[in-house]
Amino acid sequence: MLTALGTVPFFLYVAVFLLLPIAVLAVEAFRATDPVTYEETWSTDSITAITEGVYRRAYLGSLQLSLITAVLSAVLGLALAVAILRARRGRLLRRLVLTASGVLANFGGIPLAFAFIATIGTQGVVTALLQDTLGIGLGGFSLYSMTGLALVYLYFLVPLMVLTIIPALEALRPQWREAADNLGATGWQYWRYVGGPVLLPPVLGATMLLFASAFAAYATAKALVGSSVPLVTLQIADALSSNVVVGAENLGKALALGMVVVVGLVMAFYAWVQRRTQRWLA
Repeated sequence: MLTALGTVPFFLYVAVFLLLPIAVLAVEAFRATDPVTYEETWSTDSITAITEGVYRRAYLGSLQLSLITAVLSAVLGLALAVAILRARRGRLLRRLVLTASGVLANFGGIPLAFAFIATIGTQGVVTALLQDTLGIGLGGFSLYSMTGLALVYLYFLVPLMVLTIIPALEALRPQWREAADNLGATGWQYWRYVGGPVLLPPVLGATMLLFASAFAAYATAKALVGSSVPLVTLQIADALSSNVVVGAENLGKALALGMVVVVGLVMAFYAWVQRRTQRWLA
């Protein structure tokens, strides 16, 4: 009984700050406000609108950005994690990298955007140094574009991948490699038939986590690119802060509900992958 009572604050927190907002979005997304009488009625206009025009492009832009950054971060983070664990002085190096990753994975928003603007922006320190000292530019690269935004996202997604995947790499038992060697398996065969299948679920799960993190990011994109790059989080902010169009807040809530659905599907897949991972690594 006492154990059950200990879970009450957690479930109360989930209900108030997760389930209740989702329920409000699910209701308000199907509401419409008359621009003349300001009367609210039930309508699917907002749901229909987010699948067309600029809002459709915003969803596609967010999905494209999230998918690219998630895959790149997964590859780079996995390579970095493997290198750390294989280093001869791995204990000290691992401690330093994990500490730095813990800081960098939580360093985002406006400070991160400002740091990149001050470094490789149009008038950034590195940009000016390359132009004044070496006489070269950034080769047409613009920080205020989809490519530049993806580079900024890698800054905190790669450390997040390192933190997520290192426990899975450490769970690979040395006895598996020894058994494979004793049976005459090559390094490729070990990773093809033993290590790879065991690591695939946690790698996929971590990639899904990176995707959800990039898909929901807002402050960094807002400070860096404004509305020049089509992203659904920026469209939601514009709709909710609109003082001109009556009922635009319902459209913003419909966009947010669409994000909840996308992230919910991703996290459901992540949970399924995690269950398979625990079965292998238990």
